[in-house]
Amino acid sequence: MLTPVDRRIIRLGIPALGTLAAEPLYRIVDTAIVGRLGTDQLAGLAIAITLLALVVAGSNFLVYGTTERVAKRLGAGRTADAADVGVQALWLAGFVSLVAVPVLIAGARPMASALGATGDVLEFAVEYLQIAALGVPFVLVALAAQGVQRGASDYRTPLVILVASNVANLAIELVLVFGFDLGIAGAAWSTAVAQAGAGVAFLIVVRRRLKPARRRWPHWAEMAPLLTAGRHLLLRVGSMLAVFTGATAIAARVDDATLAAHQIAMTMFLFLALVLDALAVPAQTLVAEDLGHGGLHAAEIARRVVRLSLVAASAIAIALAALSPLLPQAFSSDPAVVSRATAALLFLALLVLPGAVAFADDGVLIGAGDYRFLGLAAFGYLIAVLPIAVAVLATPSLGIAGIWLGLVLWMLLRAAVNTARVRRVLPAQPN
Repeated sequence: MLTPVDRRIIRLGIPALGTLAAEPLYRIVDTAIVGRLGTDQLAGLAIAITLLALVVAGSNFLVYGTTERVAKRLGAGRTADAADVGVQALWLAGFVSLVAVPVLIAGARPMASALGATGDVLEFAVEYLQIAALGVPFVLVALAAQGVQRGASDYRTPLVILVASNVANLAIELVLVFGFDLGIAGAAWSTAVAQAGAGVAFLIVVRRRLKPARRRWPHWAEMAPLLTAGRHLLLRVGSMLAVFTGATAIAARVDDATLAAHQIAMTMFLFLALVLDALAVPAQTLVAEDLGHGGLHAAEIARRVVRLSLVAASAIAIALAALSPLLPQAFSSDPAVVSRATAALLFLALLVLPGAVAFADDGVLIGAGDYRFLGLAAFGYLIAVLPIAVAVLATPSLGIAGIWLGLVLWMLLRAAVNTARVRRVLPAQPN
């Protein structure tokens, strides 16, 4: 039986899934279209996207920190204070852009070269990155505005804007790349234009939320908490990326078939993570809102989010285990790759269960503003799995099973520690 809390989580979770998928969709469209231009163009795009993704991932505090602070103030009935948070988040997005854009443009060549790009691949990477960097300010504004909208429990408006932006990106890109024969530059310009349109749309929409604001100009005291949250969330993101990058590096050192199989499994993991994160994102809003109102129901919200996530994860795990022999064949015809990928997908089916708990608790802890713990814990999890990485490197016969067993243990550790932290941080449910 679904409770009112369950229904609200699901009602917010469905549009949240769409907004989470928006940024990957930009890149999927670019990849599909640029892939038809040639191998060098596609390789250059991969390098450029990797660098752009670091900026976007490092700026996610503009969403998470703003969501938590706006929701908590709205929950306490402090509408003007909530609007002040939104105004300062937008200013901060602008300041980050003033640093990020020149660095991406001026540093495009040395950064792409540092990632291993050479020759034509380097030239295509630099061309795409320098143009796409112009869209970064609009992406950061959109992140801050989404934080305001999420904090006010409005997940539908961001979804509409981002869907429209992705449709526009596809249409413009087809015209520029194939109609005007602009090649990879056309792909970059179309994405930047679509992102600019989305940024402007978010600014128009968010104005209504910001009308009660008392501070219209930059105010350090209001920005400082967002920057603090950003520092801890950056440590969290960096530690998680280190785990994923390390797993890929280990797979590359086993053999080519293991690397290819690992990429298949990791692609499936990143896709399924979006589904589970769609239930964790509403927890940020609902928990922060309730804590602003006194926190009487925050623990119950946390329990319901975890329960719904586990239900979704159980269905995913069963389907994934059943399809594990078939899915790899959609990516490769090499028997060695298919065999290894099947094994990895079975481990992934196990991983999504503790993953559901870890993701849900992450959302709860972000809603509670527990950023310092999230950053330090993520770094601790990274250190904890290092012995497994060493063991796999020392014993290549462990192969993909050793790599994915390590990832399962990493996720189990996250789930256990996060659950204990949630129980400690949230107020006890009244009898």
